[in-house]
Amino acid sequence: MATRKENLEEATKRKAPPATNPEARENQMCSLAVNQAEKMLLEGRAPTPIVVHYLRLATTKNQLEKEKLKKENILLEAKANAIESAARSEELYARAIEAMRIYSGSITHEYESSY
Repeated sequence: MATRKENLEEATKRKAPPATNPEARENQMCSLAVNQAEKMLLEGRAPTPIVVHYLRLATTKNQLEKEKLKKENILLEAKANAIESAARSEELYARAIEAMRIYSGSITHEYESSY
């Protein structure tokens, strides 16, 4: 059975098809960089900045910061939805007032005076 190290080497040798857009290319490059960092960590020759980077990712503080960012994103989406809803409500109120004016007959007087 192949070891994890051998599987990693096989995976890094396989080439993915070329990316179709810049975002996909960036994702490919990030994936390659993470694979290379993993290989270096497994071999015990990773430079200190790589080790420190992954140690920071493993901290409770980092997990809490990720959770906070997710909740802030949810809050921002809710605020955007509330603003859109308020704009729609405003438009509906304006239409309702306009309809009431038409039904009450006050608009017809305004149109007649303009002729």
